[in-house]
Amino acid sequence: MRLLPHDASFFTQFEHQGQKTVEGCRAFLEMVEKPTNLESQAERVKQIEHECDEITHAVVEGLHRTFITPIDRNDIHRLITKMDDIMDMVEAAADRLALYDLPKMTSEVADLARCLVSSAEHVLSAVSGIRNIGKPDGILQHCIEINRLENVADSILRGALVRLFREEKDPIAIIKWKEIYETLESATDRCEDVANIIEGVVLENS
Repeated sequence: MRLLPHDASFFTQFEHQGQKTVEGCRAFLEMVEKPTNLESQAERVKQIEHECDEITHAVVEGLHRTFITPIDRNDIHRLITKMDDIMDMVEAAADRLALYDLPKMTSEVADLARCLVSSAEHVLSAVSGIRNIGKPDGILQHCIEINRLENVADSILRGALVRLFREEKDPIAIIKWKEIYETLESATDRCEDVANIIEGVVLENS
């Protein structure tokens, strides 16, 4: 019985990580929609990313201390580190947005940011569902939607690059925007990685 609180804490930490990821993605979207002070806004995203790192470290330390885990310990490690990767990408995009001093935002960066927020929200819902893994249908529906959103982000990226190369005359601006677009699309890839791990966990425990 002594180990049960440790078991529950893994689920709580997954949910906390998911909440922080949503918060970070929304903070990035706010940078794009209301670019008033990009440096301070990027600093806020960086702080959220740091909090995600702390949750990840706490989970890894918990794995070392816990003999019995609620799901496979390797799945716990992969899930929390892949979730952490999402905010790493968001923080990188926010940092570049502030650093590059771009004159105005594009519709494509807003589209990618909104897609990423939706994906992060479904990640939160999916990881929250692991606590009740005996009801897998809802969890899997969120995973399917994350996969769909990753395809949407791919399509936005392709369209963004086509327009960038066709319309932008400044080669430096092309390099800057290309990097930001690709970093955001990579964040949705990381969401899909999380969904794939969750699908595996559901299959193993169903």
